[in-house]
Amino acid sequence: MSEDSDAMDVKEVLHRLNEALALQNRSVLQYTHASASTFGLEFQGLTAEFWTFGRRELEDTKLLVEKIAALGGDPTTEVRDLTWSADPAEAIKTLIEAEDRTIACLHAVIPASGQEPRSEALEHLIEHIIMRKQNQVDWMRRATRTA
Repeated sequence: MSEDSDAMDVKEVLHRLNEALALQNRSVLQYTHASASTFGLEFQGLTAEFWTFGRRELEDTKLLVEKIAALGGDPTTEVRDLTWSADPAEAIKTLIEAEDRTIACLHAVIPASGQEPRSEALEHLIEHIIMRKQNQVDWMRRATRTA
């Protein structure tokens, strides 16, 4: 295997990171909306957790923007379609589906990252974000018994 085949495909990584960032921007807003607009006695215990999730999403958004900028890219300001439902169960289902999509998009960054030392750092960053997001999705599935 040549050294070049182990190199990070920076152009592809930036493209995929920006795709993930547009979804991540949506995550911040959807959790914020869910924390403030979910109603019903059986769902009130979830709102504080949604607010915590939203703050964590914002922290991860910052990390993605920093990585894009460090690689010489321009971070997108795009936000993927944001949805809201007055039905708390539907809102949570939408959050789960959106996060599943974002997790898949983040995972798609890894193959283009190569095998350089900076590739390992990028891969670990992405894995950390995926792990945290997956824990949130698992929590929501447990909370709504949709696992």
